[in-house]
Amino acid sequence: MKETGLDAYRFSISWSRLIPNGRGEVNPKGLAYYNNLINELLDHGIQPHVTMFHYDLPQILEDEYDGWLSPQIIGDFTAYADVCFREFGDRVTNWTTLNEPNALVALGYDSGIGPPGRCSKPFGDCSRGNSVDEPYIVAHNCLLAHSSAVSLYKRKYQAKQKGLIGINLYIYNILPFTNSTEDIAATKRARAFYTGWFLDPLYHGDYPLLMKENTGSKLPIFSQNQSEQLINSVDFLGINYYKIIYVKDDPQNGPINKSDYVADMSAKAILASDSTTGFHVLGFGLQEELEYLKQSYGNPPICIHENGYPMHQHVVFDDGPRVEFLSTHLRSLVISLRNGSNTRGYFVWSLMDMYELLSLRNTYGLYYVDFADKDLKRYPRSSAIWYANFLKGRRDSGCTERFSDH
Repeated sequence: MKETGLDAYRFSISWSRLIPNGRGEVNPKGLAYYNNLINELLDHGIQPHVTMFHYDLPQILEDEYDGWLSPQIIGDFTAYADVCFREFGDRVTNWTTLNEPNALVALGYDSGIGPPGRCSKPFGDCSRGNSVDEPYIVAHNCLLAHSSAVSLYKRKYQAKQKGLIGINLYIYNILPFTNSTEDIAATKRARAFYTGWFLDPLYHGDYPLLMKENTGSKLPIFSQNQSEQLINSVDFLGINYYKIIYVKDDPQNGPINKSDYVADMSAKAILASDSTTGFHVLGFGLQEELEYLKQSYGNPPICIHENGYPMHQHVVFDDGPRVEFLSTHLRSLVISLRNGSNTRGYFVWSLMDMYELLSLRNTYGLYYVDFADKDLKRYPRSSAIWYANFLKGRRDSGCTERFSDH
């Protein structure tokens, strides 16, 4: 990290590693692991940015009360966050409560392809779950757990530790498939369901009107106190941005009590992609999305937590498309900053190859990891060399020179 020129490193604390039973006794080995990591980062001039939940819920809480489906999770998550603030907050000043709760509800409770693997037919093939109602319940509990943990931090720790706390969402740049009135309206609905579902409560205190109109009684209701607590719960917004999607109107005629959130949205998403990776590399999408967030939510402080390009893991060195992706998106970020975006930070996903949640073949690493080697040796790809040169202000990289135009 130091050799690459990084001055910040984003990682998640595993709730299961720190408190194996979900509540109560802290695992001393887990505590020592994170203390050592944080101290080592700071010794090398690298600021830790910590996420407290990244899909890995202690299994005991899933077994006991179905995890995020129960409001009991709010108190348990807040108690876990309290341990994190108490043990690490003297050195950690950038906290994120939840990673991509909008992806969690879609993957984990609608299609069932992500943890905890809950869904119902015809939306997925799982042994348990209800795709019609559960995503709305889980989203509600995620928002309340987030605001509860933030309230605790602000009340008990922030004045002394002087840190910042926010939440992270998966963000698409969403565009109409055609210029038809129907597709433009569908795009507004898609924005409401994909991101407004969480952003509107965080910045306006309630769910989007378009969601309320399309979901009937399935959408839970916030109390006045909950709304007020939510509005004051974001020092910054973390976003994970990768791609553009196009949206077509897709009217649904079935009853609301048998439709999942995708059917409630009445819109069909079409990924903009190339033929090899499923990713679209045009950087203007990031610029447009940052402008949308600026205009729609009062130009909040933003930290781009993830931005990267997948390639087959066997690409050992020459990952030119990844360099192109990073170059075009960083150019887009520069333009956004000059247009007034309140973006404060940027992280590439990912520093090195890892076991990706939804892919056994593609990885995002700037550094190649030899998984066949018992020591998991790491080697810099061309993207690692380019990014290090970019961070250090060198002009010996062809892509870096393009930034002089902006």
